[in-house]
Amino acid sequence: MAIQVGDTIPSVTLKHLTADGMQEVNTSELFGGKTVVMFAVPGAFTPTCSARHLPGFVEHASAIKEKGVDQIVCMAVNDPFVMKAWGEQGGVGDTVMMLPDGNGELTRALGLEMDGSGFGLGQRSKRFAIVAKDGKVEKVAVDESGLDVSSAEKILADL
Repeated sequence: MAIQVGDTIPSVTLKHLTADGMQEVNTSELFGGKTVVMFAVPGAFTPTCSARHLPGFVEHASAIKEKGVDQIVCMAVNDPFVMKAWGEQGGVGDTVMMLPDGNGELTRALGLEMDGSGFGLGQRSKRFAIVAKDGKVEKVAVDESGLDVSSAEKILADL
């Protein structure tokens, strides 16, 4: 069953590549005591994700943070090296944390996985956005196709 409003973000430890090397990030710590917008994409460097989803959050990061959001996180079932390279290519700087879910653990714990095997992608994440305050989900927006309810513009309007 997919995560819902009122649920707690599952505690999962992921690998994150930073300028200081590979770091472990625990979602309980990442979401604890903060307001976080996490959006997920089916894959780094994929067309809609690269042309619209990630750029929207980079473009609107200041406005989102002005609404009381402490951290914006982009998550994908990709490895840390791919997420770092995609963030660099997308010019995210320190506006968006590029969080890899390399083994799909967080995606499965959220109940938001999808089978992209028909496209040669394997198991991936659905396209979604979650707003959480102190680890409790306040909003879940899952796109059934394309990019609609999880866009930066839609999340910003709903904050």
